[in-house]
Amino acid sequence: MPYIVAAVVRSKIEEENLIDAIIQNECTAVHRSVHWRFEQEAKQFIMDGLDGKQPSFKEIVFNDVYPLYGQIDISDSSHARNAAIQRDLLIQLSHIKKILLKAFENENLPIYEELKYRVENYIVEVKETLFSNMEQSIYDFLNADIVPVLEHLKGNNQSLAKSIAEYEETIDETTHSYYDHRKQYDQSVMKINKKLASILDKHQEKAQQMFPHFYERYKTDGIEHNMYIGSSISRNKKFDSLYLNNLRLWQLQVMCEMENSYYRLKPELEVPLDVASLVLVYSTSLSIRFRMDEKRFDVDGTYNARYEIIKKRIDKSTIKGTRERLTQKGKLAIVYSQKKDELEYLRYISFLKAKGYFTNNIEIVDLEGLQGVSGLKAIRAEILYSKGNEIENTYTYEDLMDELKVQ
Repeated sequence: MPYIVAAVVRSKIEEENLIDAIIQNECTAVHRSVHWRFEQEAKQFIMDGLDGKQPSFKEIVFNDVYPLYGQIDISDSSHARNAAIQRDLLIQLSHIKKILLKAFENENLPIYEELKYRVENYIVEVKETLFSNMEQSIYDFLNADIVPVLEHLKGNNQSLAKSIAEYEETIDETTHSYYDHRKQYDQSVMKINKKLASILDKHQEKAQQMFPHFYERYKTDGIEHNMYIGSSISRNKKFDSLYLNNLRLWQLQVMCEMENSYYRLKPELEVPLDVASLVLVYSTSLSIRFRMDEKRFDVDGTYNARYEIIKKRIDKSTIKGTRERLTQKGKLAIVYSQKKDELEYLRYISFLKAKGYFTNNIEIVDLEGLQGVSGLKAIRAEILYSKGNEIENTYTYEDLMDELKVQ
């Protein structure tokens, strides 16, 4: 019996450990490039407890690391999302208007006419401009005023029961609203993010073999990624600026491949969207600290926070003296502040142009000053697109769009 009890207890503990491991891996995983440092602190935490000391998990900081940031953002995503919401709201409100019109014709109750009047007002407002609070206001109106009326009509008016049943069939069970164009938009964004993330993750595995570096990515309306490389992150390998240059070149190449992959995916999307790519070059080393409360790395110190400020604001930046957005479909924007970075990246672009990634259309522009940030410049390089996986068959963005229209 003791052996059986011990086996059951061990099996239960192993199951709990496996559950914890899955949760950590799927939800709060620590990137393998920095896992060794967490391991060190965990061992020290255990040793302090065994020695009778008060154990505490010390902060994890990596000093003197170089950041790399890139994003492939869905162009005019807010406009596309609002357009989808407008279409769905107009369709739903039009259905309700027809039902209320029939109800008023049948019973001639003023309340039906008043409700129809309010529905018509909402239709006019949605057609003109969709404000941020309007969607919720309409849903509150429908749930509070329209749904009870429809329930009443369904039970007391057989001639309207069929129309109401047809309307209810169009309502999504999850969102409790008409969810067609928004669903197409959401599915399109999901497909884009899934495709781009898989390409980036796959290439990252090879990049880690070149030199270990911290890597994280986020899915928003597109894909963002952060990378940090430096001697403090690498446990056994000596860092050299050559590895930083190599990772920068690798980043440009992968961004172009992600763009190509997206435009091959575009004909399969329910909503035809475009993407715009951007890379931020930051030559000053900084420190990153693991925030225990947020379970993620962030830049450490006030001086280093400038990097985060630039990251958050460059997406909306414009060309100096104009209202033209920096990021454009079919072009890769590389933002920098120092002349040496400009020369370095022009060298990379020249190399990748020979490899069939860019056209001869390369421009250098000054950026309008952002809040708290000034003196930024950018290189905009037009990307060559390949049909299928053949890099030899390359196209400009306009050529590719013409090709997709023909298909």
